Amino acid sequence: MAKLSDEEIALFPLRNINSVVKLFKTHLERNLEPNLAILSIILGYIENTLTCSRGPEAGDPETNNISEEINDGVWGENSITKLPTVEYSFVEALYQRFLSIIKAHVDVVSFGSPKYASRELVKRVSDVVWCTLSSSYYKDRAHLQSIFSYMTGAKLDSSGTTLAVVAACQVLGYSDVHLALSEDHTWVVCGLDQQTSVEVTWHGKGNEDKRGIPVTYDAFNKSWLYVNGRPVVCDRYMEVASMVSSMNPGVNASTDSEEVLLLQQSLLWLMYDLRHINKYPMAIANLGDLEEMSPSLGRASPVMLYQEAIASNVNHYSNHHVYPYTCLAGYCYRNALYKQALQAWAKAAAVIKHYNYSRDDEEIYKEFLDIANELIPHIMRVVSTGIQAHSILKDPECFAQLLQFYDGICGWEEGSATPVLHIGWAKCLVNTMAKFESDVRARLKITCIDGEQDESGDESELHHKRSHHHEQQQQQQDQNGNTQSGVGCSPHVELSSAKMRGLRQLLLADKLNSQAVSLQLTAQSQVTVRQKRVSLGSSNAGGAEFETTQGRPKRNRRE
Repeated sequence: MAKLSDEEIALFPLRNINSVVKLFKTHLERNLEPNLAILSIILGYIENTLTCSRGPEAGDPETNNISEEINDGVWGENSITKLPTVEYSFVEALYQRFLSIIKAHVDVVSFGSPKYASRELVKRVSDVVWCTLSSSYYKDRAHLQSIFSYMTGAKLDSSGTTLAVVAACQVLGYSDVHLALSEDHTWVVCGLDQQTSVEVTWHGKGNEDKRGIPVTYDAFNKSWLYVNGRPVVCDRYMEVASMVSSMNPGVNASTDSEEVLLLQQSLLWLMYDLRHINKYPMAIANLGDLEEMSPSLGRASPVMLYQEAIASNVNHYSNHHVYPYTCLAGYCYRNALYKQALQAWAKAAAVIKHYNYSRDDEEIYKEFLDIANELIPHIMRVVSTGIQAHSILKDPECFAQLLQFYDGICGWEEGSATPVLHIGWAKCLVNTMAKFESDVRARLKITCIDGEQDESGDESELHHKRSHHHEQQQQQQDQNGNTQSGVGCSPHVELSSAKMRGLRQLLLADKLNSQAVSLQLTAQSQVTVRQKRVSLGSSNAGGAEFETTQGRPKRNRRE
């Protein structure tokens, strides 16, 4: 692990975004083992100074002074590229305190001084971090993800705890300990080829003790929380990217720090240019979110970045991550590209249907619930009047995407111990379907499949239908590869969930039977519920509620 060189120390004091970016660039290019603790302290100091000490909310004592040790920040009157001054002596003091805590409480000799970190050693490190945290504080607060927060307030959120454990193992000389990131949880991998997995934190609003428990097949199989065993396993550079990606610019519920946003954007572009986020879909998508808010001259557009995030998800994680699609859909929704938004939401639902729903999935459930019950109904209201009237409601392709979206949700429910759909879901779907007239719905070609076969069980016929549909789509594309208007076409949709297969005739009927549709959607799952997944440990079989760890700007998820 590298400390800062004389060349890097000479860059202090850091006073603006350019100086921070230059420090990170120099450090990353010079070292195979960038110092996680030092970089986290720098980012945490800047973020906390620009957010927590700038806009305290009335009646919230925890947003008052971060620490008596924070030197006065200095930022320019007119330029948001200026930052609070970061002195090297201040960073070094906090870093030495971090070293002393870890080395005073972890004796690697007692573990046999192993070449690679063992599960027992990692658990010991996590115990030290846990036991040195403040005994009572609200763990879901913002700005608690950095080692700066740990050193100045003894406070960490879930993802910050995992980062502290990895950074602590780094200072002990173990370069094999790395972060593993799902879309809503973090844990640690270690050992030769990172074959050993270890839980070191909690998840969500609870703080149930999972420390030392391995992430087994029974835990990750069909679990969105563990992305079915396809997490982003970081190297050191990706861990730096995760620090940057998890920065939170929020001053309060309605205000963001522009300085933090611009710093985060600049550092993510640095990581992008150095090719350290190629295998990190959410970091690429976060950069897309930032580019939407403040476009960079000569850089890729937000849509291009979202498409890169999706490609990374497909190529490296077998298309098991949902958020790259919802990020793209959110962008399309905010920019009134409603057909494209429906397409992206349908693809997001196609990913989630491969999982089994559980109480672990609180964050993604809220995401899909908001899409179904707020965003899609809003689109239907917008396109019912004005210059956009009927542009979507006359398009059977849009109706097909709507069905594909709900097919994914119903597929998510199948095999799960807990139902997903309730009357609120059904009411919104029925109201939305009713917006499409019978002649539009009738143009849809629906194939019902069960696994790899359709209702007749003729797999070759299904293959023929898919090939024919692909040929039709190619013929309907213009010279730029964009699908032409669906008004005159007969799009094809495949329904694989039991509930949506059962709706086939109702969907194509001249008059939509709202009551029958609602009853079908809210009925008990029509497939045999599989045996409930074994949890990570008998003492924690109930699971917990969860918090988000990827640090996306809040406005980009559900506005």
